[in-house]
Amino acid sequence: MSQHAGQGFAAEQLGRFVAESRWDALPQGLRHEAKRSLLNFIGGAIGVGNTAPIDMAMRVLVPLSGIERVTVLGRGEMLDPLGASFINAVSANLLDYDDTHLQTVIHPTAPVAPAALALAEQRGLSGAAMLNAFLLGAEVACRVGNAVSPGHYARGWHITATCGVFGSAVASAKLLGLDARQICYAIGIAASQSAGVIENLPSAAKNVGVGNAARNGLFAALLAEQGYSAAPSAIEGALGWARAMGDEPVVAEITDALGDRWEMAANTYKPYPCGIVMHAVVDACLALRRDHALAVSDIAEIIVSGDQLLLDRGDRVVRNERDARVSIHHCAAVALLFGAAGLREFSDEAVHDPAVVALRARTRARLDAGSPRGAATATMRTIDGRVLEVTVLHARGSTEQPLSDREIEAKVFELARHGGFRGAVDDVIAGVWQLDEAATIAPLVGMLRRA
Repeated sequence: MSQHAGQGFAAEQLGRFVAESRWDALPQGLRHEAKRSLLNFIGGAIGVGNTAPIDMAMRVLVPLSGIERVTVLGRGEMLDPLGASFINAVSANLLDYDDTHLQTVIHPTAPVAPAALALAEQRGLSGAAMLNAFLLGAEVACRVGNAVSPGHYARGWHITATCGVFGSAVASAKLLGLDARQICYAIGIAASQSAGVIENLPSAAKNVGVGNAARNGLFAALLAEQGYSAAPSAIEGALGWARAMGDEPVVAEITDALGDRWEMAANTYKPYPCGIVMHAVVDACLALRRDHALAVSDIAEIIVSGDQLLLDRGDRVVRNERDARVSIHHCAAVALLFGAAGLREFSDEAVHDPAVVALRARTRARLDAGSPRGAATATMRTIDGRVLEVTVLHARGSTEQPLSDREIEAKVFELARHGGFRGAVDDVIAGVWQLDEAATIAPLVGMLRRA
């Protein structure tokens, strides 16, 4: 049992836990999960390194960057740690291909790993130190998310960004060698920098929120290092973060069984570059295509049913590829048309493909109040009157059907090709698996810079 339970406010208990944590004391399976998360993150970042959104952000940040610079994944330019944290978080989140903590729908690695990488590179720290700090930060982000779910997300707060800032602060504070009180202060400072709204999910502003979570968390830890303080009750206090942005928090979700129960042990990885609640839609429609040899002209209507979250996120008009990644209609259409839902199927070309547009128009979204979270049912009515139906309770990539190490590696290769990354991907993958044995992370991040 945790020795910290019931001893002070949540930030104080987290501060003590984080300060005392050691990589070699963590369960082997959890340490491996940290590497899986980091590898998946790297794939997402190098997959978009030369795209327009990253180019635009770099044009803003390069002239503003400080002298000490670190790696921007998939780019030749380098930025100061704050700027690199921002860009690398945006990159990892851009394709909606990042990891997911299913209970909260937080994508934990994108807002946390960039700060840990930036600090570890700047200060010449070991791979084990970086991985330990990242894992602790991601764990804290998920635990804070548990404490305010589902009301926080339902109010419109983008939980990856709003809770991710706490994870970035914790990871940064750990790497800076801060003591328990300073870590508590870093968490409190992060509470004043938490933001991001669901309304912006179909736009680039969504990624800005995730980038800010990484940068602001690092900034919070740097301020705490210099002596800035914060209220120990900044999370759960009467006028604290949780009540300001949602309902009364379940503080035990943050503090209970620290070191015994690990949220990151249940982290998941997407097989499709789209919103996590769309994955069961894709799987159900792929199953319909596989099991019934139908031409598209045979389809009269497709009805996709699921819980309220699925409809809230996915029942939308599709105007661009960002909309497509969170569209029930698009996911169903490409799965049935192409038997795939990869990067090509969510491209701008696919969005405007007349066959895809036509099948999206024949797709309907319906509420099934009894449907479990993450499940979906696809019902197809054919021109000749048949009704064909598939229900998927646990999508591929979920905790019940997790991606293997090899599947994550294949995903990294796919993303590297997509992003035109010319580095040695095999060496990058090997570097991640062996990172806890590396004296510094310099060899790994060096491989991730574009020549």
